[in-house]
Amino acid sequence: MEDYEEDVDEITCGDKLKHLKIPVDEIEDAIQKSDSRFVGDYEIHKVELQCFNEDNISSVEGKNNEGEVPKRRKTVYIKRVRSRERVFFTKLEMLIKSKHPNIVTVLGFCVHHSTKYVVLEYAPNGFLNEHLKNIKDHPINLTWVKRLKICLDVANGLKYLHHEMDDQKMIINCSIASSSIGLDENWGAKIYIFGNSTLVSRNQDEDVINFTRIDRITVYTDPEFVKNRIFRRGTDVYSFGVVLFELLCGRLADDPIYTRKSVAGLASVARRRFNEKTVTEMIDPIINEGSGDYKFTLSRGANKDSLETFINIAYECLAETVDQRPTMEVVVGELQKALLFQENNEDDPIISLEDITKATGNFHVDNWIGKGGFGNVYRGKLPKGDGFDTIVAKRLDKTGGQGEQQFRNELQILFNYKHENVIRLVGYCDEKDEKVIVYEYASRGSLDNYLNNTSLSWM
Repeated sequence: MEDYEEDVDEITCGDKLKHLKIPVDEIEDAIQKSDSRFVGDYEIHKVELQCFNEDNISSVEGKNNEGEVPKRRKTVYIKRVRSRERVFFTKLEMLIKSKHPNIVTVLGFCVHHSTKYVVLEYAPNGFLNEHLKNIKDHPINLTWVKRLKICLDVANGLKYLHHEMDDQKMIINCSIASSSIGLDENWGAKIYIFGNSTLVSRNQDEDVINFTRIDRITVYTDPEFVKNRIFRRGTDVYSFGVVLFELLCGRLADDPIYTRKSVAGLASVARRRFNEKTVTEMIDPIINEGSGDYKFTLSRGANKDSLETFINIAYECLAETVDQRPTMEVVVGELQKALLFQENNEDDPIISLEDITKATGNFHVDNWIGKGGFGNVYRGKLPKGDGFDTIVAKRLDKTGGQGEQQFRNELQILFNYKHENVIRLVGYCDEKDEKVIVYEYASRGSLDNYLNNTSLSWM
């Protein structure tokens, strides 16, 4: 049996996967030193491992890999897979073929007798479900823009799987849930779990796949599949619709607040509340933080048109039958529209971190002009028309205890109270854990510079 296993390994993986093979002793040694966690039904291990460097993928594609394969030591996930060997390699090749920025990258694998491992890229910000657990002392800190971008990333990944793969193939994921969505260092989202995925021809009659096996029925599972055991692309659309409402409500779909009302969880409650025109009462309060009598929303408050567009497409994804659900191409278009509404909100003068970094020379010491309130202050030049506008950028000191609250309070005041004798707010940035307020530049500096200067007349 052992010889047979090794033969299958060599025959199935072929030259095109050799660069991803990792010795079992390296895998098991790393696991022994690892932290483990559960992602959905899968246990994964965060480890340090010498493995394939995906930055050099062009150096191995299309070759038989007889030379040295580029590797480096990095933080990765190891997942043990429970499946027959040929099924394992089929899924592995399917995942490797899925080359898209919103699909997880496979960095290695190992087959040792009946034990199989796959090595996946690390998600520095964890998995989406971890940010949706309604823990009173640890509320989620996702702005509306961040939530929209996460949704758009996952939607683009599914659009690729359903409509844009090579060789006229498509993948129906069948495992979409907030626990299967990893978040990178910039909060970009990637689809990580492909345990029930199926690769079929894109031209298959009505996109129907007879498929009677699935790990288990959850609150993300399409009710039409539960009835007839048939998967179609719309099956993924339903599961994604559940994730959309999770991000809207700030709670997991199986939170007791929903399952007490319906065993189907959030999806059933959301559909009912939408039809009753009370769905806005379910929105996570953080999304609407700062709304009401105040215009200023610090990128958190949802623009009305953005919110309405999002809710409508999320509801359509949860239609009772597959034929009534939109394609992922339509979903991507509507989410892009929702993001555009939000980013074009004139009441929210956002300046990108990239622009502020360029303006201040990456907060260069030569541009430092002092310290005030919650952080260091830098001079900079932002493009304006054919020239530049000199500005001042105050950057939040991340080590400060109350800095973030001071940042928000100061912005709130500047946004709501405008006067010729109050410094003008140019904009602000709340991105990649950086918080910066941008003001107009006071060319003569501040008053304290002149208090010992006798040139100041009494007038």
